[in-house]
Amino acid sequence: MITLALDTCLGACSVAVIDGERVLASMSEPMTRGHQERLAPMAREAMTAAGLAFSDLDRIGVTIGPGSFTGLRIGLAFAKGLALALDRPCIGVGSLEALAESADEMGAMVAVIDAGRGNVYLQQFDDRRAASGPDVMALEIAAALMLKAHNLGEVTLVGPIASLLTSISGVARRIALVSPDPATVAALAARAPITPPRPLYLRPPDAKPKAT
Repeated sequence: MITLALDTCLGACSVAVIDGERVLASMSEPMTRGHQERLAPMAREAMTAAGLAFSDLDRIGVTIGPGSFTGLRIGLAFAKGLALALDRPCIGVGSLEALAESADEMGAMVAVIDAGRGNVYLQQFDDRRAASGPDVMALEIAAALMLKAHNLGEVTLVGPIASLLTSISGVARRIALVSPDPATVAALAARAPITPPRPLYLRPPDAKPKAT
C-alpha cells in the first residue's frame, strides 16, 4: 500500500511516502510558521523523490492534533482536498500517538506537547499501545502524574517538551522529539481503519472573535 503522510501539527513541516514497510521518501523542515506555503511543494518533492505520481497513492495520512490549531488545520485541509481530488481515503493520525510510535521504544511512555497557558497535552502508552486517551492539564499536575507513574516503574517522556517535564518531575528518561517521524505517521495511517479525519481539539483556541 502506497501512503503519503503529512504533518504540520508541531514544530516542523513533514512529508513521507511509503510502500508497505519501505520508505520511499521522507522530508522534514523545522518551522513554527509558513506551513501553508511549504506543504504543497514539499509533497510534490516527496512524490518526485519516490518516483511516483499522486495518482499512484492508495491512502493519504495526516496528523490531526493535538498541536498548533493553525498547523493542524493547514495539514488537514490539504490532505482532505488532495484525497477528494484523487478519490482516495484520508486517514487521521493523532500527534501524541505518532510521537510515541516514533520513539521506537517499549515500556511505559508518556507523549507530551506544549498546550500553552501553562498547560500540556499528554497521553500514556504501554509498549507503544495507548494506555489512556489524549488529555490536557496544567504543567504542575502533569509533573506530579509523571512522578507518580515513575514510582510504579520506569517511564520515558517523549515530545517537544520532554526535557522540561523531566526537570520538573524528576523522571530521568526522555526523548526530545520536535515532531513525529513522517514515515511513522504514514505507517500508522496505512494500517488504521478508514474513518473520516477530524481535528482533535482538547481546549479552545487562543484567538477569539471580536465583540461586536
